[in-house]
Amino acid sequence: MFRVNPQIKKPVFLLFSTVVAGTMLMSCSHKFIESQTVFNLPVEHTMADLLAGYDTDGDKRITKDDAPANKDYFLLSTKGDTVILRNTYYISNLLQELAIANDSAQENLLISLRQIQEPPAERISRRIKTQFWDDLTRTIDEAGLDRIAGDDKMHDTQQRVYVPFDDAVGIAYFKELQTRKPKLEVVVLPENITAEYVRSINEKPGILSLKIEDGKGVPFVVPGGRFNEMYGWDSYFENIGLLIDHRYDLAKAMVDNFCYQVKHYGKILNANRSYYLTRTQPPFLSSAIREVYHAMPAKDKEWLAESLAIAIHEYNTVWMQGNRYTPQTGLNRYYADGLGIPPETEPGHFKEILQEYADKHHVTEIEFETKYKSGEIKSASLDRYFVHDRTLRESGHDTSWRLDNVAADLNSVDVNALLYKYEKDFEFLISTYFKDGFKGLDGTTYTANFWHEKAETRKLLMRKYLWDDKLQGFFDYNVKTQQRGDFMSATNFFPLWAGLCTKDEAAKLVTILMHELKAEGGITGSSKASLDKYAINGVQRQWDYPNGWAPHQMLLWKGLINYGYDNEARELIYRWLWTITKNAVDYNGTIPEKYDVVNATHKVYAEYGNVGTDFAYITRSGFGWMNASYQYGLSLLPEEYIKKLDALESPDSVFEK
Repeated sequence: MFRVNPQIKKPVFLLFSTVVAGTMLMSCSHKFIESQTVFNLPVEHTMADLLAGYDTDGDKRITKDDAPANKDYFLLSTKGDTVILRNTYYISNLLQELAIANDSAQENLLISLRQIQEPPAERISRRIKTQFWDDLTRTIDEAGLDRIAGDDKMHDTQQRVYVPFDDAVGIAYFKELQTRKPKLEVVVLPENITAEYVRSINEKPGILSLKIEDGKGVPFVVPGGRFNEMYGWDSYFENIGLLIDHRYDLAKAMVDNFCYQVKHYGKILNANRSYYLTRTQPPFLSSAIREVYHAMPAKDKEWLAESLAIAIHEYNTVWMQGNRYTPQTGLNRYYADGLGIPPETEPGHFKEILQEYADKHHVTEIEFETKYKSGEIKSASLDRYFVHDRTLRESGHDTSWRLDNVAADLNSVDVNALLYKYEKDFEFLISTYFKDGFKGLDGTTYTANFWHEKAETRKLLMRKYLWDDKLQGFFDYNVKTQQRGDFMSATNFFPLWAGLCTKDEAAKLVTILMHELKAEGGITGSSKASLDKYAINGVQRQWDYPNGWAPHQMLLWKGLINYGYDNEARELIYRWLWTITKNAVDYNGTIPEKYDVVNATHKVYAEYGNVGTDFAYITRSGFGWMNASYQYGLSLLPEEYIKKLDALESPDSVFEK
């Protein structure tokens, strides 16, 4: 039991004789959540009082790292009772609600004890649904431009928007807007966007326009933090959460912006910044279309037909032509175009590799970088290194030792599994809604059987090149060395999600998954054995062990369920949600982009840190795909496990053998 510390200086408005003390850690008896237990608190005074008493490290948050952790806080109810708050979670909840009230300039906050003691799973889910999605929503138009074009990725004072040459609506809209916004520069892109052109505008970074409809920008959801634009594969996972939360119009808008990108930029962009013009990301458009159409309250078949035609066009032109298709295997790879050093990386990111080349040329690292960028110094091997680096970023897995200096040579398991899913989605959509055939943008009439054969062919080729009989799993194939790798990555299990495994293959994959990648807090990005084998220095690549990521969890939960492994799925869902919940409870509601799932913490010590951990008083938006994973996981978890989650029961105790 906790004790009231007699040394605590209690604010005058909290000094009363009647004391009501709730002493359970994560749950309360009904008398402590009765609606009549209400407080009317002066906002600024109470915030200051809380911070003075509990924020011992001065970060404007109340977490388990603040000391003393168990100091009692007294609140006067409107009925005259004094209530004692006795754990960090409740006190930080109160601080968060006061911050929200302060944002809207409220002098007083009327709040119930039930709100302060809201069960954590309920609280996280509610805030995602009612606050986070809205805070992460953006538009590229007059109303929304300042929020994006004015961020720190714009290296000068100019607000710069690049508009496709063939978007007459967008050009007219932004040219008119330019007459009223003197800091806005509108650049119409050339018809032929070359790698040389993209490099030429690196010093003039800007946002790439998205769809304008009815005089407004079509909305989209950003990941959060420094990722303040529409990303390729992030958007698909965000859409899963949006659909669960019945945000159908916003989910549809995301697909509409995807289709706009394919139509006007030639691909779904890594993100809609000027320096991403040569780069795509993992392909999920067919899944997004299928899931949004299925969820639509009123089915819009015309929208389905238009979106499907664009998805087929993307499949044909982005993936089955050019460098992303390898005719020697009939399979695909990621392959980002572009020249030189990726401009979005932070200063010093390539210092080690550039120093090696600088030493060969007997110049300083800074001198070498300047001369390499200008073309004064040329290096074919360094050019190739950056092809691999940009390709690694196109894969979404930036960075991993699996892909380091080899990404562009790999028929990777993930991209081929995702394209198999495209082919199966096209088969399903045509057989279900366009039984007489479907006419694509190129004039070809496609049948369901055409896509069935495409999928079957890919499945055979994946078994030929990617399946390893000895290791009993799928692994990336290097088209240059003609060797199959053995790096154990979460991406090796994407075939479960795509549904291309036999039951026997699935059984083998599930055994390996649960043995090699299961950790206390979820699925690791890679196995520790692969990290130990392939890491060439001490740099912790953020997509490798011990870190876990929302897209991996979500895809593999669905993959396990596809093959009837409900118990394994339930365990992995619980482990991941417990990690999110525990960290939110202990750290003032923190919901970041990734976790160290081995230690079940948001304190990740990888090369890029962890977005979503830097805020004052309250997190405003969580992180896009993390939010979605929470909503998706809760939708799959039985109620009895949600109760265990609220009680923060450890996964190892819940699933003890």
